Amino acid sequence: MDMPGIAFVIATILLAALIAAVAQYIFKRTLKEFKFNVSGIYHVLKNKMILFGLFLYVVSLVIYLFALKYTPLSFAYPTFASAFIFIAVISKFYLNERIGMLRALGIGLVVIGICVIAFTF
Repeated sequence: MDMPGIAFVIATILLAALIAAVAQYIFKRTLKEFKFNVSGIYHVLKNKMILFGLFLYVVSLVIYLFALKYTPLSFAYPTFASAFIFIAVISKFYLNERIGMLRALGIGLVVIGICVIAFTF
């Protein structure tokens, strides 16, 4: 198999990060229903939505591993940090979390960092 183009590799990493972010959202929404004690943890691990979130993590990992095969780790892992951006957007619009100026600045710095790293590939 030929090496895929850089745009495809970046898109693959971004897709893996987005799927991981969706899994985090599922975990957050689902955990509101549970208490953390021995019985509660058992029920969490049996919950279909938690299991679906874990499935999404595995899907994200498989996609990420595919991209990692074709790109240096020092490029792939920082690009996967785009998950922080996806989490912020999901949290704002689906969990009604407040994104203050300082947090927005941090997210902006993550975007800039990812762009700088993308230009080094």
